[in-house]
Amino acid sequence: MGAAIVASRFAVAEVPPLTLAMLRYAIGFACLLPFVWEGKRPVGRTQHAWAATKSIAPDLFAMAALGIGQFGILIALLNFGLQRVGSAQAALIFSLFPLLTLMLSAALGRERVTAALVFGVLLSVAGIAVSLSARLQGTGDWWGEAAVAAAACTGAVCSVLYRPYLQRYPTLAVSAFAMLASVLFLAVLALGEAWPTRVSSFSAQAWAATGFIGVSSGIGYYWWLYALKHESPTRVTVFLSLNPVTAALLGWAFLGEALRLEVLAALVLIAGGLWLATRPAPPSRR
Repeated sequence: MGAAIVASRFAVAEVPPLTLAMLRYAIGFACLLPFVWEGKRPVGRTQHAWAATKSIAPDLFAMAALGIGQFGILIALLNFGLQRVGSAQAALIFSLFPLLTLMLSAALGRERVTAALVFGVLLSVAGIAVSLSARLQGTGDWWGEAAVAAAACTGAVCSVLYRPYLQRYPTLAVSAFAMLASVLFLAVLALGEAWPTRVSSFSAQAWAATGFIGVSSGIGYYWWLYALKHESPTRVTVFLSLNPVTAALLGWAFLGEALRLEVLAALVLIAGGLWLATRPAPPSRR
């Protein structure tokens, strides 16, 4: 996700935000489709339920809505925000994702809140703030910041609501279906950006960035949903705090950018936060 944010920041200079979101998940869906087709035969109880459920229409509607939210609205809002605020500010605002997930999951009774989990999430957010402290100078665009915050809220809601469907159906099929729903939704919205005529004019660099974002999204979001199927939403989303540090490390390794002291300090804070948030809860005493 960290590398995808950097690539998106590059691509939105040429590719409109809705068009970029649509292309991103069209490529991601194309990456997943061969594996879905290969594994379409029911194997075991879970895949048998996918093939034999008599009343699947409500679940399909719910999964389509979640896919449109997670893969369509969230990314469109994030791309809109990246056109107006810097990647550092956007990453810091988006880091509220796990905290919002924790609050919503606790409010719905989906997750048991512990002091270690709360402190781990807050420590990770503090690490992000430290890593971005040198790049958060100046004023921002309120519309851009609001769009990134709305993207984080959308992601938190979808992450909490996805789990029942992920436990009921195969992760790969849910991933592909959700992406397909978002592509159809975004293709209609992006007509206002005249994407059918504009895609042929994009430069090779823009297509390379879009292709990288699409392939990484197809692979990454499959593992994201797989994790949501087996772990609590907060313990999964807290790993998003690695995004700014990942971007800094990639810049140091491939672009020759200086590795600042605050990045190393942030890595320590985030590592501590992840350890607290993901460690197994102690056995309850009678």
